[in-house]
Amino acid sequence: MTPGTAERWELLHRRIRLIVAITIGYNLLEAVIALLAGHAASSVALIGFGLDSVIEVLSAAAVAWQFTRREPERWERPTLRVIAIAFFALAAYVTVSAILTLVTGAAAEHSTIGIILTALSVLLMPVLSLAERRAGRELGSATAVADSKQTLICSYLSAAVLLGLALNSTLGWWWADPLAALVIAAFAIREGVEAWKGDACATSVGMILEDDHDHLDHHDD
Repeated sequence: MTPGTAERWELLHRRIRLIVAITIGYNLLEAVIALLAGHAASSVALIGFGLDSVIEVLSAAAVAWQFTRREPERWERPTLRVIAIAFFALAAYVTVSAILTLVTGAAAEHSTIGIILTALSVLLMPVLSLAERRAGRELGSATAVADSKQTLICSYLSAAVLLGLALNSTLGWWWADPLAALVIAAFAIREGVEAWKGDACATSVGMILEDDHDHLDHHDD
């Protein structure tokens, strides 16, 4: 590897880690705001959206922690199983809540904060996804590219919640909110299945950290 190539490699790696850090930090803030706004508006969709963000952050943190262990492969399966169970629990909670809302006809209140938050996510997530995908492709990192695709999927989820909130607020379609919540439930099941099989997007965070650690060790040698 030539000096110029090595410098470019390190630059791309730092860029990916920065993008991942921004994504995790934003998801954490998103979770807090969505949960508070969802509770205030009695919005099943917003609450589910916030809980999904919490699990995304915790799963990324858990896998990142895993790769600080001496033998990370020993912790991979139990870590992913815990993540999968968390997603399945989220899906069950959101599904039951959405069905009860549809049955009782309890309408969620208008949430300006929720609409602004989800609209911001729709705008921001594709930008982060594109930046990470470009860096990942140049670096030849399948994990970074996979993580960028997951970020893009999160923007679709944000769009579904935004649509539900907007229809409820503008047209009085109260059932749009629980329907958006069911979209979140389906997304959570998908994430749970992938985590159970060992394909969770959060593994990308850990593998990026591991790859960086391995490269630094090789560079030191």
